[in-house]
Amino acid sequence: MKYSRFFILLIVILVSNAVNAQETGAEPIWPKLGKNDTIRVASYNDNGYMIPWIGLQEVVIHGQRIFRSAAEQTAFNRLRYNVLKVMPYAQFAKRRYEQLERDLANVSDKKTQKKLVKACDAEIKQMFNTEIKELTITQGQILTKLIDREVGRTTYDIVKQTKGGFAAFSYQLVARVVGHNLKNGYNVAQERDIESIIVSSGYYQ
Repeated sequence: MKYSRFFILLIVILVSNAVNAQETGAEPIWPKLGKNDTIRVASYNDNGYMIPWIGLQEVVIHGQRIFRSAAEQTAFNRLRYNVLKVMPYAQFAKRRYEQLERDLANVSDKKTQKKLVKACDAEIKQMFNTEIKELTITQGQILTKLIDREVGRTTYDIVKQTKGGFAAFSYQLVARVVGHNLKNGYNVAQERDIESIIVSSGYYQ
C-alpha cells in the first residue's frame, strides 16, 4: 500500500513537470499585425497568447462647483486668485529649502554650513524685497500655509532651523502685528477650497 502511494505521487510529479515543460517551451502566439501597427507596446502572456497593452495616465475628474450665492462665488474667485498668486513663491521655497538640505548633508564643516544658510537666506530676502513684500495680508496668510504644504514644515520651523530660535520668535512677533502667523500649518480637510484650486490648476500634472 505504501509503495502504491509513492508510485502515484511519482506519476503526479512527472506529469506536472511535463506540463510545465510544454508550457515554458511552447512558442508564444502573437497577434497578427496590420500595416499601421508600428508602435511598440508591452504585452502580457495569457496562457501562451500574447496580449498587447498600454499603460494610461491617471485621469482625475472634478465635479463642477455649485455656489449658493453670487457672493460665495465672488469669494471663491478671490481665493483662487490669491492662491495662484502665491503658489509660485511656495514652490520656490520648497525647491530652495530642499537644495539647502542637500547641500548641508554633503558638508560637515560648520563654517561652510553657515555660508550655505546665509546664501539661502539672502536669496529668500531678495525675493521678499522684490515681490513678496507687495502681497496683501490675506495673500501672506495663504503663503504661510502653502509653504507648510510644499515643504512639510511651517515657516516658523524653517526660520528656527536656519536662523535660530530668537530670529524665529522675532519674525513671529512682526508677522503677528500685520495679521500673519508663521506657525500656521496646512490641513487638507480644513483647506478643501485651497486644495481643490491647486489640484484643478494643473500644478502637479
